[in-house]
Amino acid sequence: MLRNSSIDNIVSNYYNSNDKDNNCLGLGLNEEVQASMESNTKFSDVKGVDEAKAELEEIVHYLRDPKRFTRLGGKLPKGVLLVGPPGTGKTMLAKAIAGGSWGAFFLSGSEFEEMFVGVGAQRVRDLFAAGKKRSPCIIFIDEIDAIGGSRNPKDQQYMKMTLNQLLVELDGFKQNEGIIVIAATNFPESLDKALVRPGRFDRHIVVPNPDVEGQRQILESHMSKVLKADDIDMMIIGRGTPGFSGADLANLVNIAALKAAMDGAKAVSMADLEYAKDKIMMGMHKATIVPRGMSLGMVAQLPDKDETSVSRKQMLARLDVCMGGHVAEEIIFGENEVTSGASSNLQQATTLARAMVTKYGMSKQVGLVAHNYDDNGKSMSTETRLLIEEEVKEFLERSYNNAKTILTTHSKEHHALASALLEHETLSGSQIKVLLAQVNSQQPQKQQQEVVVPQSTSQSNPVPASTPSAAASAAAAAAAVAIVAAKTQGIAPVGS
Repeated sequence: MLRNSSIDNIVSNYYNSNDKDNNCLGLGLNEEVQASMESNTKFSDVKGVDEAKAELEEIVHYLRDPKRFTRLGGKLPKGVLLVGPPGTGKTMLAKAIAGGSWGAFFLSGSEFEEMFVGVGAQRVRDLFAAGKKRSPCIIFIDEIDAIGGSRNPKDQQYMKMTLNQLLVELDGFKQNEGIIVIAATNFPESLDKALVRPGRFDRHIVVPNPDVEGQRQILESHMSKVLKADDIDMMIIGRGTPGFSGADLANLVNIAALKAAMDGAKAVSMADLEYAKDKIMMGMHKATIVPRGMSLGMVAQLPDKDETSVSRKQMLARLDVCMGGHVAEEIIFGENEVTSGASSNLQQATTLARAMVTKYGMSKQVGLVAHNYDDNGKSMSTETRLLIEEEVKEFLERSYNNAKTILTTHSKEHHALASALLEHETLSGSQIKVLLAQVNSQQPQKQQQEVVVPQSTSQSNPVPASTPSAAASAAAAAAAVAIVAAKTQGIAPVGS
């Protein structure tokens, strides 16, 4: 058994051996914390988050001229909490604020923690002490949920000490001292309530994913750093990447540039950007039977504009599209030859139908009420759960019948698309429109079981027995036909 003096020596040796490394971080135990970076980022460099940028520009004015805002008795904000998905530009916004002539301390929440109790709390004290000496200054803590999560009696003592010290320090300086703490997190709901209350973090600013116009601006910013061809249309790429963050778009441009370089091209073209988009999200405004990730083939569409809400009619149309693949295999190959290729579509359809019933109040039988279906039945009775399942099944059966009606009515278009996909593997949205226009312009012919071939292609054989590529072409063609049928009725199915 080790004596107490031996244990003390071990701990002392650990601190002495790691003291140099700790000091290099700027968060050493015995050395003053230094400003960690001089930022050259300007607000004009930040794209796609105009609302958040406008709010944060006020912080710059506070730091430049505090007396202007305190002369009437007002107080400067102590803290600003940036909330948003990963990659939306929270750190870049903090760098833009730090682009002035003041000190800036940039740290990650995980840098405060150590295996020894009390080290994290001491680092917090050192950080704020250095900030007061460099006033006016910014203290930016990225991923603050690493130390600011809700306290639990089961938490380790050192975790509580670090958070408690942070709470004390946020109360320990006056609001007029010119120190502003900026923190960023992807999980605001996990933060301790005492940390995010007014008086500590007075401002909560949401930094969302950019809209279509914001995506265009971000793409133009990144494309200005590469050689680009004349055929590039930023709006098409922006409309085809819903939900992409700024980091996602930067990655897309980089993949496209690498692809163009590998191909020996002189500039990045629209085809390279389309390739990069397909590689990242398998999303495209086209139909394809080329395997994409875990999918044998797929169909997707560009949204006409930004959508913040979706109508019941659009959701029902999406259910019809999801059922198209399964129905197409039944019609062309027979019930006994239906494959598992449409399983993903069935899962999407079931999830959407259940959301319509339990979240959006779109079932007359269940009523205008929201149910938590994922809590193992704790919030609803067995009868209610059974009623929900019956309503979901009713939605899916109705969409199955609609899909069968659509594909039977548009049999010529369906077979033409399937044949063209077997030959070309991928069709863009414009190519599909041209093909359907050719089919519809032909003279009415006697309905046949063989494939109808477009005028621009040579005579091909009838659709073969069920194979992965044949099934994929039938399913992709069915989804494309269902989308076109919905749009002719003025409905844009949600999703892709």
